[in-house]
Amino acid sequence: MEQERTAIATGGLQGIGLAIASELTRQGMRVAVGARSGGSADRSALARSAIGDRGMVAPLDARSTDSVEAFVAAVRDSIGVVDVLVNAAGMSIHQTVSCHSDADWDTTIDINLSGPFRMIRACLPDMKTRNWGRIVNIASTAARIAAPTHAAYCASNAGLVGLTRAVAREGGAHGITYVAISPGWVETDMLRESARIMAATSGRTQAEEIAAIGASNPQNRLTQREEIAALVAFCCSDAAAGLTMEDIQVNAGALW
Repeated sequence: MEQERTAIATGGLQGIGLAIASELTRQGMRVAVGARSGGSADRSALARSAIGDRGMVAPLDARSTDSVEAFVAAVRDSIGVVDVLVNAAGMSIHQTVSCHSDADWDTTIDINLSGPFRMIRACLPDMKTRNWGRIVNIASTAARIAAPTHAAYCASNAGLVGLTRAVAREGGAHGITYVAISPGWVETDMLRESARIMAATSGRTQAEEIAAIGASNPQNRLTQREEIAALVAFCCSDAAAGLTMEDIQVNAGALW
C-alpha cells in the first residue's frame, strides 16, 4: 500500500480537472482543488463533494505568483506538504495568428504555460527535500499537430511539453517524475463550446459538429474525461517511478 499523499489539481472545478481530483481522491490522496474565484457556487460544491472532507477547495489564479504561493502555503498548512501536482487548468481561443490580439495571445500563454510554470516552481522545492514527487501537465495533441485557428493554444501546449522535459531532467535525481498527457478531443464543456463556434460558420448544428469530431478518429468516439483521470492516477503512483519526460498521447487514433 502506497503511503497517503497530498495532491493539487488546478482547474479542478470542471471537466478533466474535476475528474482528476475525484480519481486521485478515490486512490486515497488528500486533494486540494485550485481554481479562479470566478467559479460558480454549484461547481465549487461539486468539487467539494468529489474530494470529500479531507480535501480542500480554494481560490487560485495561476497567472499571479502571489496567488500561487498563497495557495500552496494554504495547502501545506491545511492538508499537508504537496507530493503530487496536476496542472489541468487551460483555455483555448479560436483565432489565427494574423488576427490574434495581444491580449488574447498573452492570456492563453499565461494560463496554459506560465501558470503551470509558477505552480511547479512553488511545489518543486518540497518535493526535492522529500525525494519524491509526481508532476503531470495536461497538454494537448495540439502541441504536435497544429491547426491554423488555434495558434496560441498550439504554441502554449508545445511550450508545456518542453517545460515537462526540462523539469523531468531537474527532478530525476530527487525521485520526481514529470510527464505531459496530451488528449485529443475529450467530451467536456470546452469541446462543446468549440463545436458551437464551429457550427456558427459551418452551417451545421452543434450536435452535428460534435458527431463529426467523434467520427474523425478510427475509434469513432470521443475520449471521456475519466480515461484521462485514470491515466493521471497511474502516472502519480509508485508504480510509475520510471515513467518521466514523456508526452503521452490519448487520441483514439486521430492526429488532432
